[in-house]
Amino acid sequence: QVQLVESGGGLVQAGGSLRLSCAASGRALSSYAMGWFRQAPGKEREFVAVISRSGGTTRYSDSVKGRFTISRDNAKNTANLQMNNLKPEDTAVYYCAAAGGYYPNQISGYDYWGQGTQVTVSS
Repeated sequence: QVQLVESGGGLVQAGGSLRLSCAASGRALSSYAMGWFRQAPGKEREFVAVISRSGGTTRYSDSVKGRFTISRDNAKNTANLQMNNLKPEDTAVYYCAAAGGYYPNQISGYDYWGQGTQVTVSS
């Protein structure tokens, strides 16, 4: 299997930036599309971004377009999410996930999940 561990979360002021990282072990990350999801208290887990196996294709939710950038480094077996101009509504636990298929935006399309990292944005 693939084990995923997120890091980089924390507390920031609105307008600030954070860079989340997802480290993989067990199998080569290059075999998977990588996605980021988030879940706020009392809300369902929602799609944030996904990147294809080679990194050539990316998709973003409308709420983060222009502010977040997903990337990957298959040589280092990592994926990351650069978050700029953060807003209070971005506050959530952020999860990385690996999909054996293409680059889905649905939770059901992912095979492996990390434990999540908390991102809190204050106003």
